[in-house]
Amino acid sequence: MSFVVVIPARLASTRLPGKVLREIAGEPMLAHVCRAARASRAETVIVAADSPQIAAVAEANGVEAVLTRDDHACGSDRIAEVVVTRGLADEAIVVNVQADEPLMPPSLIDQVGDALVGDRSADMASAYTRIDTHEAFVDPNIVKVVVDARGQARYFSRAPIPFHRDSGNREFSPLACRHLGIYGYRVGALKRFSAAPPGALEQHESLEQLRAFDLGLTISMVEAWELPGPGVDTEADLLRVEKQLGEKTQ
Repeated sequence: MSFVVVIPARLASTRLPGKVLREIAGEPMLAHVCRAARASRAETVIVAADSPQIAAVAEANGVEAVLTRDDHACGSDRIAEVVVTRGLADEAIVVNVQADEPLMPPSLIDQVGDALVGDRSADMASAYTRIDTHEAFVDPNIVKVVVDARGQARYFSRAPIPFHRDSGNREFSPLACRHLGIYGYRVGALKRFSAAPPGALEQHESLEQLRAFDLGLTISMVEAWELPGPGVDTEADLLRVEKQLGEKTQ
């Protein structure tokens, strides 16, 4: 059993419009993401595009493109349209690789896909890394995840969790983990996830992954062997990523 990678890509980014087509090291950002996905063990890579311009870049980089509606609220919904269009079976596995992650390691894509291949009881999969600074532990922009002894996610939060009763949040917990934004889904679970409205927890924390708990879905978590570089949301991010890519090729 293998997995499919789908890269949801849209032009209408709020903070950096058209960012997936912005050039990094002489190539559109999407080209770097496609290359990483193709270097994984995915049996197929598909770009879920909201425009012909994005589809053209995908195809120029050896990746199939599927044109989707341009009014999807999130990447999961865009991927859900693709799996229906392609007629993928409910037990098939799809890994969501974000189009603004040009430094995504292929090994991490494989880890997330393999988590579902190896655990047929899991509905979804994702990844984490350990938090080792107080600043990261209390930063609400860094999403924390609690992982149980079986390797399943118990909760995601912007708050510093797990909270040590005696020390409070004065120091980070050695159990604290940072959630990494890459997801794998069984197609049947993805369809349920996409069809469901946001629940109270999701709206309260502004974290889409909390919807899984309202639906009773299980999320298998893997500790990343190789961490992704920074994603791209701003002009400064573009420059940072371009510098890192330059350092890799030297």
